[in-house]
Amino acid sequence: MDKIRVGILGYGNLGKGVELALAHNSDMELAGIFTRRQGVATRNGQALSIDAIGDYRDKIDVLILCGGSATDLPEQGKRMLAGFNTVDSFDTHARIPEHFAAMDKIGKRSGHLGIISVGWDPGLFSIARLLFGSVLPNGKDYTFWGRGVSQGHSDAIRRIDGVLDARQYTVPVPQALDRVRSGENPELTTRQKHTRECYVVAAPDADRQRIEREIVTMPNYFADYDTTVHFIDAEQMRRDHAQIPHGGFVIRSGDTYSDKKHLLELRVQLDSNPEFTSSVLVAYARAIYRMHKQGRTGCVTVFDVPLGMLSQSSADELRAHLL
Repeated sequence: MDKIRVGILGYGNLGKGVELALAHNSDMELAGIFTRRQGVATRNGQALSIDAIGDYRDKIDVLILCGGSATDLPEQGKRMLAGFNTVDSFDTHARIPEHFAAMDKIGKRSGHLGIISVGWDPGLFSIARLLFGSVLPNGKDYTFWGRGVSQGHSDAIRRIDGVLDARQYTVPVPQALDRVRSGENPELTTRQKHTRECYVVAAPDADRQRIEREIVTMPNYFADYDTTVHFIDAEQMRRDHAQIPHGGFVIRSGDTYSDKKHLLELRVQLDSNPEFTSSVLVAYARAIYRMHKQGRTGCVTVFDVPLGMLSQSSADELRAHLL
């Protein structure tokens, strides 16, 4: 059986994680790593220039897009879906419908299939919200993230003029989490559920007041949260913030017909956000390959993918061992 040929576009933390994840998937092989940067060394050689990617249209079954959601994925996704099946981790929740519509139009026109917003949230948490809400229709959903580093939010800060490096931690408010788990079903605003902590290395001549103002007022990222900005030096960043942990909870609190209370909860605790997210991307690359082989084009989300499509196991094996 031929292996699924996977390409990687972008070789930051996420791209490096995809490269590692492919080693755990025996039905896949790496077809190429592409980047805008010059002379980038990978684990097994040199990354290729993004300018050469057009030469690989017949050599890649699925291209995994590993850029940032702020500016990369909305544009790269549309360009790449014109020539490849794609998987992306677009995580700006407010813009998902817009991104989907643009990708669906291009995929149907090009005859390729893309999936957007793959990861653990959006992604696995989205599935949990759908499943829990379908089972307990009379209830409320609560999602808490962290404490952990958000790659997308950190990337958004790094794109501010004068910022050399940044890490952003999302932190659940403990009192809010306790109220939900108690079955109180509270009405919580965005600001009441989480705070955001930002650690920023600024250029020596940068206007720190301007940088802080741009961070705390950034729509879709920080404007709706209590956000604290800490300016630190590069050595402190390397010493104290080199790792990229994350985690979170999806909770559905509700009741059934006789007012019996029920609580459904999914928790993830991750030593490495990018490595785990990369593993999710690779699993969905398998599903996109299979769905495209069946004739599907356009764009889909995790809600449209049968779970069995993610597994290396056959349908017979899944029924025998997991059902």
